Amino acid sequence: MITKNGNKNMNSQEILMAYSEQTTTPPEAMREAVISMAIESWRFGRVFDRLLLKLDAGEQSRYKSQFRWFIKKVDEALEHAELRIVNVEGHPFDPGIAATPLNIEEFDAKDSLIVDQMLEPIIMGKEGLVKTGTVTLRKVEL
Repeated sequence: MITKNGNKNMNSQEILMAYSEQTTTPPEAMREAVISMAIESWRFGRVFDRLLLKLDAGEQSRYKSQFRWFIKKVDEALEHAELRIVNVEGHPFDPGIAATPLNIEEFDAKDSLIVDQMLEPIIMGKEGLVKTGTVTLRKVEL
């Protein structure tokens, strides 16, 4: 049956199917959304860690537990999307590392360097690198 505005009458199942076809998100867009959320949770975690230092030990413990639960959920979502975060903080710097060093120009080629901070994490998938990270470096103190 055609209605006066030209649309055919649909039963509820047909309406749901038509709606889902219009709102289906492509898998690549969903993957990018998960990656974006993982990166933002990483950044939030850095801020949260600094905030915790301002609390007394009892409060720190409670909030750390809640945050660990949140990170566990983020890791589960990443695992479901076949992704994982790689943290290279404290590791020796190698020019082949999958991260962009923001302060590399501050050092000489002969300097022995380590990754001081990760500003954005490295994201790996089952096929390899998905997103490079961003880091700052520091000289190894001998």
